[in-house]
Amino acid sequence: QVQLVESGGGLVQAGGSLRLSCAPSGRTFSIYSMAWFRQAPGKEREFVATIAGNGGSTVYADSVKGRFTISREYAKNTVHLQMNSLKPEDTAVYYCAARRSITIATSEGQYSYWGQGTQVTVSS
Repeated sequence: QVQLVESGGGLVQAGGSLRLSCAPSGRTFSIYSMAWFRQAPGKEREFVATIAGNGGSTVYADSVKGRFTISREYAKNTVHLQMNSLKPEDTAVYYCAARRSITIATSEGQYSYWGQGTQVTVSS
């Protein structure tokens, strides 16, 4: 069983930055591809970004491309989501997800493990 612990959410003004972190526990980090999803109030959960187990491939949602960066820090067994140029429409609960595969996926149904979520609020 993989447990995911997210951190780094908070309140920020439009144009600001935040960095989310996710630390999976209990398993070999590199065999899991990791992703971030988000869910805004009244909306379905949507894909944000994903990174392959070896860190070699990344995919981003069009809405965050050029502003967000997903990365892996193997020494700390952690995946990060650096969010720059934040907009009010980025306000959501952000979820870290993991799947036991080195390949990436953008559908939430392909992820077996989920964190509890961290709130990101961007004020205008």
